[in-house]
Amino acid sequence: MSEPLFLKQQLFEHCDQKVRQQIADLEAALASVEESRNNETKSSVGDKYETGRAMMQQEEEKYRTQLANALHLKRVLEQIDPERRCARVEAGSLVITSAGRYFISIGLGKIRLDDGLYYAISTEAPVSRELLGKSPGDIIYFNQKQIEILDIS
Repeated sequence: MSEPLFLKQQLFEHCDQKVRQQIADLEAALASVEESRNNETKSSVGDKYETGRAMMQQEEEKYRTQLANALHLKRVLEQIDPERRCARVEAGSLVITSAGRYFISIGLGKIRLDDGLYYAISTEAPVSRELLGKSPGDIIYFNQKQIEILDIS
């Protein structure tokens, strides 16, 4: 495997690991909330009981929303083949520019690897939308800066 594809595989694995951990954490939090709710007994002070149940319901809804988002990120990652070399910027591309290195995948932000800093960004990110479809040597303008695409893998 060539160096750029090895880097792309590392970035992909980092993103996949983060999303899987997030899913596991959210599933555990949901199980804990459900267990607490099921163990809650109705006391003689009805308002306190109802307030506690309402708070647990809000917490459960928050975790379910976050879990749905994490599962969506997992599905997006499943569509990416990290061993595929890209000629143009698309989902799954590792894009080296004059302004930074981007892994077009999911929006996780900064990723530090041994050789430096990368940014995992979604195809919906503003800079990603400017990069999509471009080739090495192309120039984009983003945040009043000229950015050259140096390499894509």
